[in-house]
Amino acid sequence: MFCSNAQAETYQDKIKVKVFIAAMFEIGENSGDKAGEFQHWYNQYFTDSKPIKVKGAHSPVYCNSEGVCGSVLGMGKVGSSASMQAITLSPKFDFSKSYFVLSGVAGTPPSKGTIGDVSWASWLVDYDLGHRWKAEEDEKGAPTFTPRKGYEDIRRYQLNSELLKWNLHLSQSVALKDSKEASAYRMKYPDAAARRSPAITVGTHMTGDTFFHGPGLSKQAQYIAELYNADDYIITEMEAAAIAQVLNRTVGIERIMSLRGAVNFDQGNPNETTLQHLDPAPGETAGGFAETVENIVLVGSKTVDYIVDNWDVWEKGVPKFKEE
Repeated sequence: MFCSNAQAETYQDKIKVKVFIAAMFEIGENSGDKAGEFQHWYNQYFTDSKPIKVKGAHSPVYCNSEGVCGSVLGMGKVGSSASMQAITLSPKFDFSKSYFVLSGVAGTPPSKGTIGDVSWASWLVDYDLGHRWKAEEDEKGAPTFTPRKGYEDIRRYQLNSELLKWNLHLSQSVALKDSKEASAYRMKYPDAAARRSPAITVGTHMTGDTFFHGPGLSKQAQYIAELYNADDYIITEMEAAAIAQVLNRTVGIERIMSLRGAVNFDQGNPNETTLQHLDPAPGETAGGFAETVENIVLVGSKTVDYIVDNWDVWEKGVPKFKEE
């Protein structure tokens, strides 16, 4: 039987978490103002929930009566993973059978994605954990990154392929929202993927604390993905591989999902420099942020609801996917 927040705070019972939703930042309040990464999740699942404070976590945890919990972990590798560890080790929760949705906004290369896309990760890869040097200090055109030995077990994580099949199946009929501003902005790019309407994609999510940008570093991200025998790099973000390391040490990674919405391209269009793209003139931003953060929840909630509605099966582990 699911215990109440009041009961959990007495430590007599632990909240049995079925699905934990992790966002990285919220712009203001959890409801009623401009939505960041958590607000739509909060409005869908936690409006009647009381905050549960966890020592060492960035923000309170919220849980509903169905066993769905969520929190804002903080941005970047250290902040997000520190929060995740504090929450998973807290005596207030039972994560022994939990599924995790790592959710947030991201960037995408224009050759593979567009503003408003929602992407499920097949791999999580750390952009760092290696050696880098300036291009002029090596042969022209040579890669400027090499992995550092000793990080083989933490630099990449392949997510559960069976769970990924379920994610793609459950979200295939979701109609993604778009904006006029994003639609116009896409036309600045010649790539077919960049100019299309938002879609659900799948591939490697590349985690880096540095906001890497420009065609050169985008190419390097793809090089790293190939070097690690992962799928094509499709999303740039700042947290997932670090959170996966924490979960791998505490509860395992078989039930982790990474879900990201693209709100920017990882490089400028052919008519602007990288620095110009990083510092756009008024009115020259991509647009589509509000629609993208809503798209993330439209997609992710399909999986969350399905797991909860079929918990008698899913609590035992990810069932083998069979096309319905």
